[in-house]
Amino acid sequence: MKIDYGNLRALAAVVREGSFERASATLNVTPSAVSQRVKALEARMGRLLVRRSVPAVATEDGQVLVHLAEQAALLEHDALSRLGLDDESASASIAVAVNHDSLETWFMRAASSFSEYSRATLDMHSEDQDHTAALLRNGTVLGAVTTLSEPVQGCHMHALGSMRYVASCSPAFHARYFANGVNAHTLAAAPVLVFNRKDALQANFAHKIMRQAPWQPPVWWVPSSRAFVHATLDGLGWTMNPLPLVQKYLDDGQLMLLRARAWQDVPLYWQYWRVDSPTMDLLTKSILHAARALVRPKA
Repeated sequence: MKIDYGNLRALAAVVREGSFERASATLNVTPSAVSQRVKALEARMGRLLVRRSVPAVATEDGQVLVHLAEQAALLEHDALSRLGLDDESASASIAVAVNHDSLETWFMRAASSFSEYSRATLDMHSEDQDHTAALLRNGTVLGAVTTLSEPVQGCHMHALGSMRYVASCSPAFHARYFANGVNAHTLAAAPVLVFNRKDALQANFAHKIMRQAPWQPPVWWVPSSRAFVHATLDGLGWTMNPLPLVQKYLDDGQLMLLRARAWQDVPLYWQYWRVDSPTMDLLTKSILHAARALVRPKA
């Protein structure tokens, strides 16, 4: 069975942009033409490939073909580059999933280094580090920074090092809630900052101290790494902050650790689909170099 590449590109554009109208703008055709191409592909496959919701999303079968389309676009970009014809076509956009804190600290250095040697761009999907692998598995992205230490089937994997998180708060907050030490009683009463419902770092730290005691503290939900830091400085609560974002505040005394050695190292990995692509190899090289800023494992 042969698949029409134009129809495949249309499907990928609809899923990537979230609507037929926005997909038509990226493909420089009418929304009607995009719809006809997707319907033709669905007829060819004999199954529904995209749900006409807001936003439009791929079905499980559609995700397989979106992944194929993304790989084909990358290989097309590589081939034209080798022929010296890459200036005559639109540059490739590589979909990658990156955890929020890596985006705020080291990953953009990788993107900057990559841009010096490639015309391809990155379509970055921000997600919790424990959930980026799901985007890799379902074909939404071609690569992911993840905590998953087992290779996703069909993927290469590189260990990057660890993101160090420190349990920290302002001195005034510490004096108010932890004057009698950090224990089950004080942790239960102290407000805590949590990024979102997927963020388990604070709970993991607290449960090591609480043990079997219930932990239901007042929670501030703050879905921004930068706002997270400012909220900690303002004394709204304690939290697990990425060390690179708060090192200077710890050094000058605006923040302090909850207790001695109050940190947790979270190992990160770069996983990407196996594809013979110089562009992906270059991206991987850039990521590995930028990840030197992470905590390195002890020999």
